[in-house]
Amino acid sequence: MDDTAGDRVIRSVAPVVRAQEGQVCYILSRKNRKELETCMASAILCDPGLASIVPGHIAVLQTKMPHSAFAMAGAFLHPLAMRPSPVTSEGGGVSPAAYVDPTARLEDGVTVEPMAVVGAHAHIGSGTRIGAGAVVGADVQIGRNCSIAAGASVVAALIGNNVIIHNGARIGQDGFGFAPGPRGMLKIVQIGRVIIQDNVEIGANTTIDRGAMDDTVIGEGTKIDNQVQIAHNVHIGRHCGIASGAGIAGSTKIGNGVLIGGASGINGHISIGDGVQIAAMSGVVADIPPGLRYGGIPARPMKDFLREMAEKMSQVDDRAKRRGEKNND
Repeated sequence: MDDTAGDRVIRSVAPVVRAQEGQVCYILSRKNRKELETCMASAILCDPGLASIVPGHIAVLQTKMPHSAFAMAGAFLHPLAMRPSPVTSEGGGVSPAAYVDPTARLEDGVTVEPMAVVGAHAHIGSGTRIGAGAVVGADVQIGRNCSIAAGASVVAALIGNNVIIHNGARIGQDGFGFAPGPRGMLKIVQIGRVIIQDNVEIGANTTIDRGAMDDTVIGEGTKIDNQVQIAHNVHIGRHCGIASGAGIAGSTKIGNGVLIGGASGINGHISIGDGVQIAAMSGVVADIPPGLRYGGIPARPMKDFLREMAEKMSQVDDRAKRRGEKNND
């Protein structure tokens, strides 16, 4: 490596395949070897075991956790990209084009963008931004340094500090509660809340229903992708990750550190233990004990799912081979 590497200035992050001078990138495996041949980054983050495959013109920053280190570098170099951007060029404070109910209480440093509405008796902490066209309902409490992005709606909710809610998310609307009767479906009253703890991030167009009579709870540090549906009375633990398109039915309990793959469906009234990992497009119909990896429809232990998939693929190959032999006769 060049002895002057310590003098290099890093201005931004980039993927390894197109990183240029002044940028930092990262690799996780030797599969990136081909991309490194044309990489012109000023520095790269990688595990010490991969340092030998990095070209000599790139400064190597060795770490056992390159993905996490890259995330921290991105936050440092692009701080404004860490939250939804303002829609207008107006400064802080309440826009003349917004409506804030006279009974609402806003701490110093709150920003309310044009066309946003803040309802009666709402309480919003300092440093929080309410985006253009967003709706904060009556009696909602939002903590400090939060971002409620454009077009989002938050009702019947208690939200902690440093929470990010992206565009178009819907928090606190009625859950799907109906009782069949002789004259049709009868609505079951929905009077609970949504409680979102500190440092949660909720993706665009995700919906989190209020509890029917208890509360729906999203634990500290949990990250939820776009277009996720979380039904009434669901309890999600701390530091979970839920990918796009997942649906969690009512009254399910999810432990801490659970990872749920995209487009998965989770049955209602079940429990998912701490540290469970659920593969994408799985259908979970029963309890899962802590620490296990599940996949498939219905979801079962990952080793069983993968073995069954391998057997099915082998059968498909055998049938294709027999058809080919028959056509050649």
